[in-house]
Amino acid sequence: MEQIKVVAHDRAGKILKGYTRDFFPHKDRFHLFPVDRPESQGTAVFLKDLKAVFMVRDFAGNPDYVDRKKYAEGEKPSGKKMEVIFNDGEVLVGSTLGYDRSRPGFFILPVDPKSNNLRVFVILSAVKKVRQLS
Repeated sequence: MEQIKVVAHDRAGKILKGYTRDFFPHKDRFHLFPVDRPESQGTAVFLKDLKAVFMVRDFAGNPDYVDRKKYAEGEKPSGKKMEVIFNDGEVLVGSTLGYDRSRPGFFILPVDPKSNNLRVFVILSAVKKVRQLS
């Protein structure tokens, strides 16, 4: 399986960066391989300890870039437009094809196509509010 660049945010604010080959939304854990040694032994990361898993373009990102939080007039993404407010106050806006409150989480595609985040797996137990946008 292909290695995916991920940045995992835990509920305490710690950020874990690395590669994974075994992230699946229905599993309770995945293995994270260090950025500087992707061929090394992976560390198990449990979804219950996280707020979200960000699949990213690169690990550095652009700290000066501010992601767009609104859809432009007439923009029609695939799926439902959603706003997610995490327990820590962070707001994520995007679209999803798979929001279901009975599951542990769901994928969301960020509204901003220039975002460093390609897609995000949101852990519902770390979310204060989810609302569908019109």
